[in-house]
Amino acid sequence: MSREILKNLIFAALIFSLTNVAQAATVLIAARVWPAEDYTRITLESAKPISHKMVMLKNPDRLVLDLEDVELGVTLKTLSDKILSSDPYIKQVRAAQFKPGVVRVVIDLKGEIKPVIFSLPPAGEYKSRLVLDIYPTLDPLMAMLEQREKSVTDSSSTTSPAVPQQAAGPKIIVEPIPDAVKSESAQSDSADTDPTASMPATTLPEVNKPALANKEDSRLITIAIDAGHGGEDPGARGANGSHEKNITLSIAKKLKKQIDAEPSMRGVLTRDGDYFIPLHGRVVKARKLQADLFVSIHADAFIKRDARGSSVFALSERGATSASARYLAKKENESDLIGGVSLDDKDPYLARTLLDLSQTATISDSLKLGKAVLGHLGSINTLHKRAVEQAGFAVLKSPDIPSILVETAFLSNPEEERKLNDDDFQDKLAAAILAGIRKYFSSNPALARSKVSME
Repeated sequence: MSREILKNLIFAALIFSLTNVAQAATVLIAARVWPAEDYTRITLESAKPISHKMVMLKNPDRLVLDLEDVELGVTLKTLSDKILSSDPYIKQVRAAQFKPGVVRVVIDLKGEIKPVIFSLPPAGEYKSRLVLDIYPTLDPLMAMLEQREKSVTDSSSTTSPAVPQQAAGPKIIVEPIPDAVKSESAQSDSADTDPTASMPATTLPEVNKPALANKEDSRLITIAIDAGHGGEDPGARGANGSHEKNITLSIAKKLKKQIDAEPSMRGVLTRDGDYFIPLHGRVVKARKLQADLFVSIHADAFIKRDARGSSVFALSERGATSASARYLAKKENESDLIGGVSLDDKDPYLARTLLDLSQTATISDSLKLGKAVLGHLGSINTLHKRAVEQAGFAVLKSPDIPSILVETAFLSNPEEERKLNDDDFQDKLAAAILAGIRKYFSSNPALARSKVSME
């Protein structure tokens, strides 16, 4: 073989190799940013998993993310356009070619943060995803509760009779609460305090609400309102393109407004914007705020467009009451797979919260609550099932809070989708749920909570 031919073969092999390397570069399908007070999530979606390295830098605070074999395309170049000036944690994002085969993304931060990065396999309508969650060093809810604990401790250690807050009897502690939490928890009296001092109750300042009567057991009833899905997890898609996550949030906000108008109740939203919260996180948030009831709002979808009606579900320890309830619980429990949860994220409080405790009494109360709500839903909409059904819904697994999941109507039914997007119908749904809650408490008065010790 002549030297010239050998040279040409080597050159051709080199060109072929470089072409293959260029073709191997991963093209991002999409980049999404979900800002919230709880945390900000950045999601990079691609046809195959992304190899990456992450480091934190100080002075100024920034996070550096090196993406290997990723193409610096329009998706990354325009990522900075998705960052809002109101984002609580991120100032800006810059992306550039750092060296051959490596794209560097620099995230300029507004302060110290706690990052969590993980990869997700394809799920639902998504391909492979690289997820970066940017948390505050101290969770806003925990910061509020720690401040509340300090306030109570300082108050109890002061013995001077000249200090008015030392008077006997239950008191409403007035302090600001972060918008992220939107929590109006139960009144803090000695009979209503969690035996674990790290999760005390807190209330919002009183606005047009008279103080409760001076009784030892007087307190505000707290209802945790859970808007299903959110952020990366859109939930069901309607016949005309509506997303369940938007409808559930709208209904949840209306229900909170109506509950807050009650003289003895407060509403607490598990999420107040379009961002994802893991199923267990919804349970934990309700328990940290010492909720008396937990109501999860959803809008169902089915393969048959003529499926219609409202349903109410409670937790089951012994399996589903019907094949449809089992199917629905399986679908709802897949929310974490679609929304994206790090399997390496270990939360000791969560581990104790979701212990396999006996929930017989709580489930019994949940069924009573569900029956009362279902009865009132039947006055404004067809009922898909005339009895409260049960299945293993992960979001209902609080061991000590009566919890129900309300499927308001079928998004897959064009007529019901139209109704679910109607403000008046949403108001009626919220009013029906509140009427059911009132009926439940008329025969099951709220007592001072006896919390399950988490220590």
